[in-house]
Amino acid sequence: MKTSEGITLVDRDEGGIDRAFRADVLEGLRAGHKAIPARWLYDDAGSQLFEDITQVPEYYPTRAETEILSERASEIAAAVGPDRAVVEFGSGSSVKTPLLLAAIAPSSYVPLDIAGDFLRQAAAELSAKFPGLPVYPVEADFMAEVTLPADVERAPKLGFFPGSTIGNMVAWTAVELLRSMRLTLQADHGVQPLLLIGMDLVKDTAVLEAAYDDAGGVTGEFNLNLARRINRELEGTIPVESLRHVARWNDAYARVEMHLEAMHDIEFSVSGENFAMAGGETIHTENSHKFTRRSADMLLHAAGWSPCKRWLDGEERFSLILAEATDPRKAP
Repeated sequence: MKTSEGITLVDRDEGGIDRAFRADVLEGLRAGHKAIPARWLYDDAGSQLFEDITQVPEYYPTRAETEILSERASEIAAAVGPDRAVVEFGSGSSVKTPLLLAAIAPSSYVPLDIAGDFLRQAAAELSAKFPGLPVYPVEADFMAEVTLPADVERAPKLGFFPGSTIGNMVAWTAVELLRSMRLTLQADHGVQPLLLIGMDLVKDTAVLEAAYDDAGGVTGEFNLNLARRINRELEGTIPVESLRHVARWNDAYARVEMHLEAMHDIEFSVSGENFAMAGGETIHTENSHKFTRRSADMLLHAAGWSPCKRWLDGEERFSLILAEATDPRKAP
């Protein structure tokens, strides 16, 4: 078994604080409409809470995507071909990953995630399931181009981005991410990389809102964990008990929005800087955009990916799309 202990590419200061996390939190709290990028929900505790979310009855995307990977495995394998290095962006616990790896006979597996301890534990568990597969965990913020381990740098690659995480981003951020993925996945020998990406579909509003505000309150704890993380890592004094989780459909942008709403006027500090929120004011913490076939294809084409295969679950709630990198074009 060949398993790397992992590479860490997160930029931390002398006190161990993630510089990008601090910068994004302070910038977001200073804004007129407070907002913090959704990727900061996923520290080790947040990653575990998200795994719990995938098990609640209201949260259908994981079940729908797992159905596709299970029932269409042979079709996916035929479309991808063997001997590609699989690079998973935001791998989490890699629950769906074994289904893909078992189907396509990859040359190696590189999970990328910002939650380092969670990443390494998941990588070790996956190595035990696939003892002959080289596994190289990389702790990194995959929002920018990532330098991959030397052993896989020249290999043809398949990017794996399940779970409709692409829907967490506004359009321009999503396009930039997809472009940086294209750069990360390039190989020297000219074989174009592939990307297998999950995209959730537009559906009934009640179904969508329930998926992000489950009756058991797990998603609420996931959202509130961001405030707890800020308090823990950035010397914050946010009164978490004075915030509540809110999830609502925004039809104009075709997305479910998550917010942390102040239940009354509050004051707090983060990294020595003072802030205040009026009752009813929110911190916007996550978007989950939903797609039609046309909007999904447009997003991929804008970033230099050409959709070539598409699979839906039996209830047509979720799509898994295989796309191939294309050469950039500056003219029609």
